[in-house]
Amino acid sequence: MKRNIVIAAVTAAALIGGGTATALAVSGDSEGTAQRAADMKVTGAQAQDDDRDDVDGQDDDRDNGRDDRNDDSTAAGSAKVTAADAIAAALKHTPGTAVSADYDDQDGDDRGPAAWEVDVLGSGSTWHSVRIDPANGKVLGSHTEREDDTAEVRAALKGSSVTAEEAAKAAAGKGTVTSVDLDDDGRDKGWDVETHAAGKGEQDWTVDLTTGKVTADTADDADDSNDD
Repeated sequence: MKRNIVIAAVTAAALIGGGTATALAVSGDSEGTAQRAADMKVTGAQAQDDDRDDVDGQDDDRDNGRDDRNDDSTAAGSAKVTAADAIAAALKHTPGTAVSADYDDQDGDDRGPAAWEVDVLGSGSTWHSVRIDPANGKVLGSHTEREDDTAEVRAALKGSSVTAEEAAKAAAGKGTVTSVDLDDDGRDKGWDVETHAAGKGEQDWTVDLTTGKVTADTADDADDSNDD
């Protein structure tokens, strides 16, 4: 029977007066070698499939992020305090300009229970992050911080007549509002609002800073469909 010889280099211990190396010859029949080659080929194919399914963990991260958003949306729908209510409560506690409000479902997180997180721009460049209880509207806590984009935010809001609270109320007819954020990039500035409605999932809207008109954010919708 025809046999194939596989040579594996083995380094021996150095001897006094000079080192030597020997080679170990291992023989195996062609059928065993062919089977090992086939197994390696299958393993390689499976690895390629895994890589396509999860390139550097990106697919898993995207799925996990989508699951987190869905969890937040579901929890926000059952909250007694709406986004608009949370913003009003935060401003009553910390006067200023509300720039964003996001529902954060922190169930099982060490940072604390679920809450609305409202960012308020105070005097100068001081920002306040205020946490509101979604069950009763009470303030759970707050802290101050500094942000680099204060000038951009003030410029975007200059001349605007629609507040974050009003934007949340305007988009509430589209579903449960789960977040309100100021978009201060580019020429088309406005309030970015996310809603969740039964049978429609999560949707993105833009609320005009001066008229309060609500329009679908098709750019974000297209990005979401590309992710899928």
